Amino acid sequence: MIDVNQLRNGTNFTIDGEIYKVLKYHHNKTGRGNATIRVQVRNLRSGATREMTFTSGERVQDIHVETRVVEYLYDDGEFLVFMDVETYEQPQLRKDRFGDDVLYLIPNMQIKLLFYGNEVIDYELPPNVEHKVVEAEQAVAGNTATGATKQVTTETGLVVNTPLFVNTGDTIRIDTRTGAYVTRV
Repeated sequence: MIDVNQLRNGTNFTIDGEIYKVLKYHHNKTGRGNATIRVQVRNLRSGATREMTFTSGERVQDIHVETRVVEYLYDDGEFLVFMDVETYEQPQLRKDRFGDDVLYLIPNMQIKLLFYGNEVIDYELPPNVEHKVVEAEQAVAGNTATGATKQVTTETGLVVNTPLFVNTGDTIRIDTRTGAYVTRV
């Protein structure tokens, strides 16, 4: 058990059999009385986000989450198939669990899966990924003075705003947290 004052961004805990991850933490101490702790959490089983409020002194059950490095193998339509790089087991996760993040996955890419017991509860993408551009608009001469951008489509169907000099066939680095163009590789 941990005190709610110890909750921070990224902390995992359980209440009433549900597993939560803290997304945002806010501590509010008024002049009198106990402090109020507000946390925005994501239910790691359902994916739903909600806000919870605790008073100082309450306790929640912290959990131990095991991290395993896996390699993305392929998409079979409904499931994404991974391979544990140490045990060679092949866990499968529903494609809809990843939402739009599935567009960052390319074969042989390594990510981290977070396990609670034998249950996969979350995943962590690398901070940057490299994708090949398969479709890019033509840059128009004269637009370069304003720092103009154009949209390109990568090999997974991800659409990214890039500078005008990026062309079809280039490889670009993309920030997975924001979806923004980082650099041409």
